[in-house]
Amino acid sequence: MTGPKTAMVLAAGLGTRMRPLTDDRPKALVEVDGRALIDHVLDRLADAGVEKAVVNVHWFADRLEGHLAARGRGPRIIISDERAELLETGGGLKKARALLGDDPVFVANIDSVWMDRSETPGGALNDLIRLWDPRRMDAVLLLARRQGSIGFEGDGDFFLGDDGALTFRGEAPSAPYAYMGVHITRPDYADGGPDGPFSLAGLWRASARQGRLFGCVLDGDWMHVGDPQARDEAEARLATAP
Repeated sequence: MTGPKTAMVLAAGLGTRMRPLTDDRPKALVEVDGRALIDHVLDRLADAGVEKAVVNVHWFADRLEGHLAARGRGPRIIISDERAELLETGGGLKKARALLGDDPVFVANIDSVWMDRSETPGGALNDLIRLWDPRRMDAVLLLARRQGSIGFEGDGDFFLGDDGALTFRGEAPSAPYAYMGVHITRPDYADGGPDGPFSLAGLWRASARQGRLFGCVLDGDWMHVGDPQARDEAEARLATAP
């Protein structure tokens, strides 16, 4: 099955937890192992066959746009401008709708770095492509095992059924899997959301109740680079890579 050729890259956040590293730059331009976070993500998407990336911008938007314009490889970049208002994940996807086209899209955060044990081009993102079935799914999420992940301090987000269907942790004290910041969905998935800022999480909960939210688990090591300590830990982990 051919995967999405377009991606929505969520790069507009303020990066508050990453300060002081974000005092003079967006979080997307914080470097890990010598590369900006957004370059890690864009390179992964390129390896999975993505040809166009819509990137939303807000904090230090001019600096991020300049960096993206100077990239020498990877997807063609289109900017979704959120300078006037930061719209969160759902609002950002809704605002960018006209830029995304009509085919399924990857949606990716910029604070995830991972080491993929798969040796096939695209790695874990190809696992998402193989699982995605728009007839019975609203979204398919890439998950990481909570235990052993770097930079993730929560109690987990999801339980995973044998068929890949997801249920939220709910009242359970913990769940084994965390969303690691990449999924496939329809470009119009957020169109019914409210005007202004809103999160995709509410839409996911509705989809899960309808049995239309699915996921697969990364075979590798996930680093959630959300603060300076996690950035340092991620660099240390990458330094040990073969």
